[in-house]
Amino acid sequence: MRAIQITEFGGPEVLRQVELPDPVAGPGQMVIAVDSAGLNYADTHTVENSYLSRAALPMVPGAEVVGRTPDGRRVVALTDNGGYAERAVVQERLAHEVPDDVTDAQALAVVVQGLTAWHLLRTSARLAEGESVVVHAAAGGTGSLAVQLARTFGAGRVIATASTKDKRDLALELGADVAVDGASDGLKERLIEANGGRKVDVVLEMTGGPVFDASLAALAAFGRLVTYGMASRVPATPVRPAQLMGRSRAVVGFWLAHCLGRPGMYREPIAELLTMVAAGRLRPQLGGIYPLSEASRAHEDLRARRTVGKLVLDVRS
Repeated sequence: MRAIQITEFGGPEVLRQVELPDPVAGPGQMVIAVDSAGLNYADTHTVENSYLSRAALPMVPGAEVVGRTPDGRRVVALTDNGGYAERAVVQERLAHEVPDDVTDAQALAVVVQGLTAWHLLRTSARLAEGESVVVHAAAGGTGSLAVQLARTFGAGRVIATASTKDKRDLALELGADVAVDGASDGLKERLIEANGGRKVDVVLEMTGGPVFDASLAALAAFGRLVTYGMASRVPATPVRPAQLMGRSRAVVGFWLAHCLGRPGMYREPIAELLTMVAAGRLRPQLGGIYPLSEASRAHEDLRARRTVGKLVLDVRS
């Protein structure tokens, strides 16, 4: 089968197309004939071995696929890597049937990024009706869905950040009340101004470094900052307990892997999200479709922040 494999850790240049034997399913697993594979920013960390879980070589990256089961069902599924290939092994319990009126790209947007956005708001931030929400990188795969879900879940004010005017305009189109520049300089002041001069209740933060620091400084009493990424690859200033206690603030970490296998945290939210997509109440943004052979170009575009929405590898081309 054709696959994208890495034999050394590094940047996009280490992603190479090769021929590999078809994988074999173990107990509780099945082999999916992959039509499309999803790309996530976390994949760039996996390829350079800078993510939360350490990777082993050689490796086929890719955490999500849409394709056909051995009995012909069309499913979307999480993988333990291996998604950038014509065949992928998945846990049977992590495969979810896709409605006919949901496209491959829409289904792939739901399984990692949509599920992450859902849990950021519902599980980690515990968003209450009327609260203000800041969504960083609001034109990205997770951010563009979080903007829409925050509005659906009753946020009082949705504040988006993005790096360009086009991306900020997209966030406004998706339901944000206001969109501001996401650069770290002056960010605290821009967030407070965007919230009518008041500090904010919830921040969804995936950049790290000075953006994390400014976001924490903009947080109101009893506010929650949910950190779920480290896109800048720059560490934030260490947070001291007194900083949190003195202003009754919380910093909450989120990693989707901890939802797998827990009752009610995987299949049920995915079913809800797919139903919303099928009904037109949630609009995943398709940022680009790349042939399997151009996975390295897709990673280059991701790292350069040239993309919006969901990126997909067309495994059939």
